[in-house]
Order: sequence, then C-alpha cells, then structure tokens
Amino acid sequence: MRIAPIFLAVGLPLLVSCQTQQEARGVLTSQPIVAAPASAPTISLARLLDSLHLDPTTMRFHVDKSERIFEVLVNDTLRKSYPCVLGEKPVGDKYYQGDRRTPEGTFTFRSKRVHDQWHKFIWVDYPNAESWRRYKARQAKGEIPAGKDIGGEIGIHGVPDGMDHWVDQAQDWTWGCIALRNADVDEIYPYIRPQRTLMEIVP
Repeated sequence: MRIAPIFLAVGLPLLVSCQTQQEARGVLTSQPIVAAPASAPTISLARLLDSLHLDPTTMRFHVDKSERIFEVLVNDTLRKSYPCVLGEKPVGDKYYQGDRRTPEGTFTFRSKRVHDQWHKFIWVDYPNAESWRRYKARQAKGEIPAGKDIGGEIGIHGVPDGMDHWVDQAQDWTWGCIALRNADVDEIYPYIRPQRTLMEIVP
C-alpha cells in the first residue's frame, strides 16, 4: 500500500529512445521515506521549498515503477510527486542495451542540459559500479545474450513541445528513460546536482 504524497503534481513522463550502448543497474540503500502529514493544494516545488524554508541540497528522488510515480523528498520527507512513464518493458531491471527496460537501483546524475527534442535531459549515472557488478554476474550465469552490451544513456527527460498528453496517457514508451511532463521536468531541473543528488528506482 502506498503512502499518499503531500503534494501531487499532475503529469506523466514520456518515453524517449534514450539509450546507447550500456545497461544494467546500480543499487544503493536509501533512507526510509517519511510522508509529510496533511494534503494541500498543488504548488510549485520552488514555492514549496521557500515557504517551508527547506534545504534543497537534501533533495533526493524515489521512483516507484509499479505505481509510475516520481517522488521528491527533502530531509527524507515526501514533499511532492509527479506521474511518470518508463521504458516500453517496465517490469524488471535493465539487463542489456536494447531491452527497453528502466534500470533499478540507486544512482546519481552525470550532467543535465536543454534538449532539442525532449525539452531537457538529466543524464543518470548508469551504469555505475553496482550496475557493472550485476551485469557481469548475469553474464556469468548466461543471462545476458552474446554480444549484448550493458547499455547506457539513461536519463530523465520531457517530451517534444505540445506533446505533454503523451505522459497523461500513462503509456510506457521510452527505451529505458523516465519521462515526465515538461513543466514537471522544469520543476526538478534546477535542483539536480550532478554527482550529488540521489535517485532510487524500485520495482
């Protein structure tokens, strides 16, 4: 059973073929999620942080694949959540490039930039050390098809201008990325600190 987020932003991610030649997953243990108490009208993330005098450097993200929810936590308290969409094959961890799965585990971010097709692209640090460990273990067990690389180029991104309805349809369509509506990507984008901000993706 899920804990209802204190602030819910309407929106869902789009799928973007954003993956090149690497894949797997990295997993790190995150701290427990504490839900904020009462519900409230949806307000922007920036206004929320300002009004509650919250430290944005404590922000981290939690993605629940089964619920298609992208959650924003500050000081380990759930502050806002957005609907999201995943890779075309949403169930299971990413094994190799081209499997169209969204990796599971705990990651940081490599960089972020404005994207000419997907509005903005926030590059997830996948594969990380844990991703490679799992990939090699799966190779040893014969679970990775011959010639398949680990994958990569996984990120959080928006959609082409005027196509937010792709997200609202709640259909998984990316090649492994996490897609959000453009306005929702804009809300989290300023607070992403490459190599520092954490994101946990769970089944």
